[in-house]
Amino acid sequence: MMRHYLICIFLFTCSIGVFGQQKSNMQKGQVTYQSSKNVYIKFESTEEIEIGDTVFIKKENSFIPCLTVNNKSSTSCVCSTFCSEKINIKDEVYVPLKIKKKQEKEEVKEDKKEAEGIVNDEKMAEEEPQKEVEQQTKKNTKQKIKGRISAASYSNFIGSRETHRMRYAFSMQANNLGGSKFSTENYILFRHTLGEWADVKNNLNDFLKVFSLSVRYDADPSLSFILGRRINQRISSLGALDGLQVEKNFENFSIGILAGSKPDLRDFSLNTDLLEGGAYVGFSSRNKNLYQQSTLGLIEQRNKAEVDRRFVYFQHSSSPAKNMNIYSSFEVDLFQKVNDEAQSDFRLTNFYISARYRFSKKLSFSAAYDTRKNIIYFESYKSFIDRLLEDETRQGLRVNANYNFLKNATLGVNANWRFQKNNTNLSKNLNAYINFSRVPVIKAAVSLTANFLQTAYLDSKYFGIRLTREILKGKLTGDLYFRYTDYAYKNLENTFSQKIAGIDFSYNLTQKLAFYIYYEGSFQQDQATFSRLNTKLIQRF
Repeated sequence: MMRHYLICIFLFTCSIGVFGQQKSNMQKGQVTYQSSKNVYIKFESTEEIEIGDTVFIKKENSFIPCLTVNNKSSTSCVCSTFCSEKINIKDEVYVPLKIKKKQEKEEVKEDKKEAEGIVNDEKMAEEEPQKEVEQQTKKNTKQKIKGRISAASYSNFIGSRETHRMRYAFSMQANNLGGSKFSTENYILFRHTLGEWADVKNNLNDFLKVFSLSVRYDADPSLSFILGRRINQRISSLGALDGLQVEKNFENFSIGILAGSKPDLRDFSLNTDLLEGGAYVGFSSRNKNLYQQSTLGLIEQRNKAEVDRRFVYFQHSSSPAKNMNIYSSFEVDLFQKVNDEAQSDFRLTNFYISARYRFSKKLSFSAAYDTRKNIIYFESYKSFIDRLLEDETRQGLRVNANYNFLKNATLGVNANWRFQKNNTNLSKNLNAYINFSRVPVIKAAVSLTANFLQTAYLDSKYFGIRLTREILKGKLTGDLYFRYTDYAYKNLENTFSQKIAGIDFSYNLTQKLAFYIYYEGSFQQDQATFSRLNTKLIQRF
């Protein structure tokens, strides 16, 4: 108990401290290609971008950290993603750059047009202070609409059996509709399996998912109202809320209230029995040399009008030293009901902390500790080995190091250790990789990976190689990979291996219309070949 008190006091003390960071501006880039592992981004120049830098995406008036630079050439970067936000080809992304000259500072102050970034990523977070820019943007009520419509097929073949799933998605973000103070955002998808339409009729909620659907009204630059389903970025780990959210800003401080219900945990539909409400206060320090952002909230959740859980929520991100970033979040349970038994205690739950430090342009290091609950996926198209690694390595202690040992080559090592007092859910994982952003002879990016996993019930190892190449400049990009995986279940005497090979292509039919096709085959001795064929057509507007 005393340890939990000390942790909370320490983190809250950090949140009201003063940390230093140089003021910076943002360099804009554009996503040109995306594979299952990497995202490729084009810049006018990458001279001031370093290996290990964080790349941000922009959502409404917030900059959200989402990518890490693993390798680069003179005009492009190869990145890996660590956030849950959707990234698409042609999306604009941003990298914070240090401003070294006084003249540059004055030019950037005149030219900035981007909104303030409030960062709440759950694995690692950096925040770009842009308070004065946010004020300029909120005064601009020019309508801006962007979105996309997609249709995709996911086909599985094993022996003589086959299944075909269809997926249709629509997402849109519209700011200042008709020049007004109203804005809206939505992300809706519908999926079904061919030949199983009766299941759709029986329960539409299992197939129609509304992940976001809300309307925002900005009464003035400091006061906003949001009605509908939406994730609040200041308390992002709580997930979506169906209801009303209100936020008022007072210079460095902000206060907010929320009232509504949580989506149903089984099918993500509206469930007014799961009432949720609360309030929070936020503090942000943003000026020439200072940066931090913290949120402290009190949340209550009910089940059929009875109090089910009451807890304190806290999250914090800052830069306590040059080239260092810290993010943390946790919850402290004040009341909960388990098996109809009410419990009032002070218990630390869902604790997460991460830190990243860049020693130089070539070397960076990060570490994280995670005790949050497992994530519920309402849809996933990952292979078995990818799902296994994700499930077994998300919690526990995680460390990572990246070293740019050549101009176009990066070596990375990360390790994960999940431990408990009784060792019932122990797991250890070691992953190493080498990325070459461009191999001269074949003119392709090459990645080599080795992974070793040890759990209470399974030991596995896999080795992989991936090649990515632009075939037609600005039009066609291809991705080819191969993985060898070996599994050894501890309750079985025999081990078995699996070979996985895949290829995918993306073709830009027009500037906003793109087509994707992907094939993966899993080959195992004495087993029928398992094949996956996916196609997707995306129209952006």
